[in-house]
Amino acid sequence: MPISVDVHLLSGKSASLDVEADASVESLKQRAQSALATGRGRLLNASGQVLDGAKAIIEAKVKSGDRLTLHVKQVQIQATGPGFRTAAFAAILGDGSVVSWGNADNGGDSTAVQEQLTNVQQIQASVGAFAAIRGDGSVVTWGASDYGCDCSAVQDQLTNVQQIQASVRAFAAILVDGSVVTWGSATLGGDSRAVQHQLRDVQQIRASIHAFAAILGDGSVVTWGDAGFGGDSSEVQDQLRNVQQIQTSIHAFAAILGDESVVTWGDAGFGGDSGEVQDQLKNVQQIQASIGAFAALRSDGSVVTWGSADYGGDSSAVQYQLRDVQQIQASVRAFAAILGDGSVVAWGRANCGGDSSAVQDQLRDVQQIQASDGAFAAILGDGSVVTWGDADDGGDSSVVQDQLRDVQQIQASIHAFAAILGDGSVVTWGDARFGGDSSGVQDQLKNVQQIQASDSAFAALRSDGSVEAFAAILGDGCVVIWGVATSGGDSCVAQDQLRDVQQMFPSKSEQVRSDL
Repeated sequence: MPISVDVHLLSGKSASLDVEADASVESLKQRAQSALATGRGRLLNASGQVLDGAKAIIEAKVKSGDRLTLHVKQVQIQATGPGFRTAAFAAILGDGSVVSWGNADNGGDSTAVQEQLTNVQQIQASVGAFAAIRGDGSVVTWGASDYGCDCSAVQDQLTNVQQIQASVRAFAAILVDGSVVTWGSATLGGDSRAVQHQLRDVQQIRASIHAFAAILGDGSVVTWGDAGFGGDSSEVQDQLRNVQQIQTSIHAFAAILGDESVVTWGDAGFGGDSGEVQDQLKNVQQIQASIGAFAALRSDGSVVTWGSADYGGDSSAVQYQLRDVQQIQASVRAFAAILGDGSVVAWGRANCGGDSSAVQDQLRDVQQIQASDGAFAAILGDGSVVTWGDADDGGDSSVVQDQLRDVQQIQASIHAFAAILGDGSVVTWGDARFGGDSSGVQDQLKNVQQIQASDSAFAALRSDGSVEAFAAILGDGCVVIWGVATSGGDSCVAQDQLRDVQQMFPSKSEQVRSDL
């Protein structure tokens, strides 16, 4: 005899369904998803407990008149990298399962752990591996062995995990009690035993490419990993008090203290030594980093830079222009600052975007700036775009300039850009091999909500929640991907599963790609 139940979404939308008592919970869930026109989710009873899809309706103690909830979680996409032909994507779907694609050796193939990838809440990526946190606080890893995919030595410690951070070849997990568990390459941050007794009440962790820095509840800092990359902060340890935030270049760290001063450590040539400008580092509000230099924005709108001059650490040529700065963006070897009047000041290596003189008269009413490895793209107040820097990295958008109207946001791979227009369509430019040519999927790029990039590809999330490496999320939650196939640009293996995707997140490789 059939029973009648109401299934509703958190939005309030509901559907009444009749189902046989001996039917499976999974079949009821599928019918509810279809009736409510939504993606995959979890079916919860009135007490908020997740119903086991393998059980029969009667076994799950579902009765006629029950009000069930279909919980469709926001879906996340994470990417490994960096490097040409190395990246992979992993997407968390609405029901907490995971789909991965791209370079199989670097995390694109999760079949070996697929049965464990249930109720996944977050995913973090090193350069070649993924680590997923499940709802019970346990962790599942997969990918390349050299990049932290094997956590078996610490698996029994990985309980009640709250968040995970990754360097290039290692992971660090913060547990609910504030302790830390690490794994991966021992010399590059995967072994924290030397400082384990200090890792208590950890609030957040930041990573350079081969080291970690943990901010404790009392504002002090604990570091470990390769000393040359910031893993040894002993020389400044007594200064690291009341730390509010930490920024990293590839080889160094910079910490803003509660009094708005700055402490640095790591490779001096990459920003680890701020001694020459230390007396200027006061009232610092935020810090931006290129690969080898830092730029600190002070409360009066002035800027202080240090680190390698070749990476933008010397702003002396434009220092008199750096007034009333609102935001700073960095390419690999240059910086670009938006001033209060909407103009832009750039410095650093000229062919990487450090010289904007060719377009300076166009840089008016700039709202935001995005950077590839060697170029910048600025969105103006009228929705048009101005680009400069290395043409091969997207610094020349002349071929698509007439299409760049009503631009809402821009995403970058290492050598290309992708812009979402107001009508949800997408315009791309730059190196075709790295996502600069989306012509093969252009007819699918409609109603795009956001775009995620690996180093060599993009994925676009459509509004139906599905994915394709630029990865673009469309309004239906679908995803469209293009770029280098083995860097995640070919999602045909996973395409039928990529539905109900809501969000995508930046890849780990954004911070380290050009050093490897």
